[in-house]
Amino acid sequence: MDRSTEIREFLRTRRARITPEQAGIAPHPGARRVPGLRREEAAQLAGVSVDYYIRLERGHTRGVSETVLEAVARALQLDDTERAHLFDLAQPTAARTRRKRPLAPQRVRPAVYRALESLSVPAMVLGRRMDVLTANRLGYALITDFEARPHRERNAARFVFLDETARTLYTDWERVAGDCVATLRLYSGRQPDDPQLTELIGELSLHSGTFRRMWADHDVLAHTTGTKRLRHPLVGDLTLDYVVLAVEGDPDQTIVIYTPEPASRSAEALNILSSWTSTSTAGPHAPDETHNPAS
Repeated sequence: MDRSTEIREFLRTRRARITPEQAGIAPHPGARRVPGLRREEAAQLAGVSVDYYIRLERGHTRGVSETVLEAVARALQLDDTERAHLFDLAQPTAARTRRKRPLAPQRVRPAVYRALESLSVPAMVLGRRMDVLTANRLGYALITDFEARPHRERNAARFVFLDETARTLYTDWERVAGDCVATLRLYSGRQPDDPQLTELIGELSLHSGTFRRMWADHDVLAHTTGTKRLRHPLVGDLTLDYVVLAVEGDPDQTIVIYTPEPASRSAEALNILSSWTSTSTAGPHAPDETHNPAS
């Protein structure tokens, strides 16, 4: 992905969402042809010259200091995730060149497999690009049996946008879809030279107008906690809280665990789903079994 285009569109969309009044400055005189702040106003808020800000927004980041990036982040009222994304996009060219070596395949550690097997609630391991590396038995039963799909299709974003069952499964599908896009956008800032990411974005853009619209928003999201509402074909409506845990030693690998409120209708439904799947042999494969983790 072209970083000049990425940083230009990211800064433009962040600038467009803030009015001068929200920023606490007097609007520049004259008709406003664009929503939000003008470049001149963004430069004023950041304490840099207009020419410097225009160059930055055009993607010319060579030699830009952390102090300037911090000032721009404050001026555009970026949250912590957006600020980190801005720094990723504005990294020095030399650092980006050093990281262009192929990404090593991701592998799930034996201890993580055992941890998933020990849980009585749905859980899965997500890797780069929202690849589903593995899940426990209840995780597959809750969402879909990713393990039964070709390796290329074991991806949460592909499922959400390209599988019609996802629209039925997720009660608030639009929000889930937006979260997927924002998560991929954040990852793209860290790994812009990932060819499989480029392929994934191309495929989703080709087949989903909703994805194209959301991708153009340049929103970013770092999943930590939240709530999912589902309409499961076997046990009906579920409301589950989730928490995202980092896997030590692999910053692009996370464990997602879903839990219901105790003694709730959702807890009862999960118990029923668990009993229906308890006799299945499906579950997380240990590393010494036939399992080819996504790279």
